[in-house]
Amino acid sequence: MRPDDLAEFSAFVRARSAALFRTAFLLTGERGQAEDLVQSALERLCRHWRTVGRAQAPEAYARRVLVNLVYDRHRSRRRSGTEVPLDDGGPASGFDAYQQILSRDELMRGLRALPVNMRTVLVLRYFDDMTDAEIATALGIRASTVRSQAARGLAKLRAAAQDRTAGPAGGGTR
Repeated sequence: MRPDDLAEFSAFVRARSAALFRTAFLLTGERGQAEDLVQSALERLCRHWRTVGRAQAPEAYARRVLVNLVYDRHRSRRRSGTEVPLDDGGPASGFDAYQQILSRDELMRGLRALPVNMRTVLVLRYFDDMTDAEIATALGIRASTVRSQAARGLAKLRAAAQDRTAGPAGGGTR
C-alpha cells in the first residue's frame, strides 16, 4: 500500500471504526464478535483500499462487508449447530434504578431474537440513520423489502415487549 493510501485508510479507520463497531455490536449483541467482525471488515477494506478509497462511499462498502460477514457467521452457525446460548433467555432481573440498563438489555435480546435480515434492516435504519433507499442499496434488496422487513421486525419487537410486560401465562390461581 502506498504511503498516501495508508494515511487515507488510517484516517478512515480512526473516523469510522467506532460507528462500524456499534453497528456490529447491535447486529450480534456480543462485544467480542463485534470486534472480530469489524477487524475482518477493515482488513478486507484495506486490501481493496486503492479502489474503494477513490469511490465516493468507502463507509458504505465497509458496512456492506460487515453485514455480509454477519450473514456468513449466522449461516455457518445454523449449519453447524455449534451456537450454544449462555443464558436461559429469560428477562434479566434488576431494580428500578437500573431501568435504563434493563431496557437496553431487553432491546438487545429482542434484536438477537429477530431473523438476521430483519435485525440488519432495523439496525441500519434506527441506529445508523440510513434511509430505506440507502439500506436497499447496501443490502442489494428493494426499498419495499426494506420497509416490509422493518415493519415486521418492529411488530415482533413490540409483541415480545408486550409478552414480557404481561407476565407468565396462566399464573395467579393456586
